[in-house]
Amino acid sequence: MARTIRIGCGAGFWGDTPEGPAQLVRKGGIDYLVMDYLAEITMSILARMKAKNPNLGYATDFVGLVMKPLAREIADKGIKVVTNAGGINPRACRAALEKVFAEAGVSLKVAVVEGDDLSGRMDDFRARGVREMFSGEALPDRIASANAYLGGFPVAAALASGADIVLTGRCVDSALVLGPLIHEFGWSQTDYDRLSAGSLAGHLLECGAQATGGIFTDWEKVADRWDDMGFPIAECRADGRFTVTKPEGTGGLVSPATIAEQMVYEVGDPASYILPDVACDWSRVTLESAGPDRVDVSGARGRAPTRSYKVSATWPDGYRSAITMMIAGRDAVAKAEAVGAAILKRCERLMGEAGLTGFRDASVEVLGGETNYGAQSRARDAREVVLKLAVRHDSREALAIFAREIFPAATAMAQGITGFSGGRPEPQPVIRLFSFLADKADVPARVDVDGETKEIPPFLPNEVDASPPPAPPSHTGNGGVDLGSDPVRVPLIALAHGRSGDKGDIANIGVMARRPEFEPVLREQLTADRVKAYFAHFVAGDVERYDWPGINGFNFMLHKGLGGGGIASLRHDPQGKALAQILMDIDVEVPASWLEPDGVLAEWKDVA
Repeated sequence: MARTIRIGCGAGFWGDTPEGPAQLVRKGGIDYLVMDYLAEITMSILARMKAKNPNLGYATDFVGLVMKPLAREIADKGIKVVTNAGGINPRACRAALEKVFAEAGVSLKVAVVEGDDLSGRMDDFRARGVREMFSGEALPDRIASANAYLGGFPVAAALASGADIVLTGRCVDSALVLGPLIHEFGWSQTDYDRLSAGSLAGHLLECGAQATGGIFTDWEKVADRWDDMGFPIAECRADGRFTVTKPEGTGGLVSPATIAEQMVYEVGDPASYILPDVACDWSRVTLESAGPDRVDVSGARGRAPTRSYKVSATWPDGYRSAITMMIAGRDAVAKAEAVGAAILKRCERLMGEAGLTGFRDASVEVLGGETNYGAQSRARDAREVVLKLAVRHDSREALAIFAREIFPAATAMAQGITGFSGGRPEPQPVIRLFSFLADKADVPARVDVDGETKEIPPFLPNEVDASPPPAPPSHTGNGGVDLGSDPVRVPLIALAHGRSGDKGDIANIGVMARRPEFEPVLREQLTADRVKAYFAHFVAGDVERYDWPGINGFNFMLHKGLGGGGIASLRHDPQGKALAQILMDIDVEVPASWLEPDGVLAEWKDVA
């Protein structure tokens, strides 16, 4: 049997349950434990922490909630740990870890991967005239954090140095898995197909329980074990093929559908997903069940990477404030909209009298009234809703007026207002994302082990090595479906799974046909123009649709679809997590025969 390396992911974000790593260490039979703690906004939070205390700036949960209770078991079982918990201050994280290890009486060598932090070089990049890679805007004067997405080879170098624990700052999430595979199997910088496959393994694992049935479209299939969700494990082989599974006896589900939903998460063009070590083509990847809670993954392809790293910088852009209140009774939706409009109008009048400009941005959402569905709302008659108001301004003084003038609505406006959340809201800084490209030659990674630092030069492919992107993939099935003379409309969820995510101000929605014969229907009816019209209340830019033939699916990119994205957005769903579920209610026409007793949709009763 070919040698396999078992890698488990125990955390998908800072704040994930410590039950994940404990489960994998004790039940997973893993060789490597990886944990992903960082998102773009997390970096700015960590930068503020470090500015206040030079001994902070890392994911403290990793030290106190994961390694402190598990250090002895990890050492006894010889499990290697790779994580980006180092955040903005990996050396401080190492110092805290070493103190924990000393208290536990274990000896574990900790390596630090550095070089991603570019915050001290902003004047240089500004002088070069760098531009935001999506909007074309100039680099702001003030930057809170700036970190390059490093790849897997520095991680592999740290492991080759004998490290038991590898702490990185910002690296691409999938590199936490790719690095160990490079180390274990000796993959070279030009093993593009294998690097792509290893990156896919990392991509599937990086969000923890999302790959094992978490946030699954068919949630009823896993809800009975949500309390004990299994965390994902990839059994990886030297040729790049791997199998995704989870610890036996845990909750959740590993199936082609759950893996497909995670594969489409936060990916753009599936044939050209650019990572630091490889340009990935996952458009023809196949997912096959290999038994209960086991899925074989194969078919990833790769080509030479670019000569640039993506850099994510964050910058302060004024302040925001938000409040929620419940409104009950007949016409609750209309009352809530009127209350929201009146509060904003009152505030702007008082701000003007104080010599202040109006709000830079304002958001009125009626939760329970299906605001997020726009014109598709079916809840205009709701009798109990939550009004959420959010505003943005350059001045704290203006937001003080907003905080003061919310509560008079309780006696001056609609009856049924109650349940204000907390006291007067305090202004919070707005942090925006600024993404740009930096030449890899200018961003050398460094590995520090036992006080010795080694520079890891970046791989700069020659022009002759850089093969051009492949032609856009397309589905090769039937040209269409005969709908017959009297087609029936059903919601998209009858035909497909969906998963949505975000990249800055771009939302992505992956849609995968439940059966191959459904794909032509989706291809014909679920066009980019129709999706843009469906989300007209959100999308200010274009909508692109990419074919994903390997999973009979499509990936939609909704540009300027998140109101700024992340903490810059005033929306209740700033990262588009609900967009796939909203799209699942769009109507699709199918042949009436599909709903007959022997039809492919015989069990479906929700006919539009």
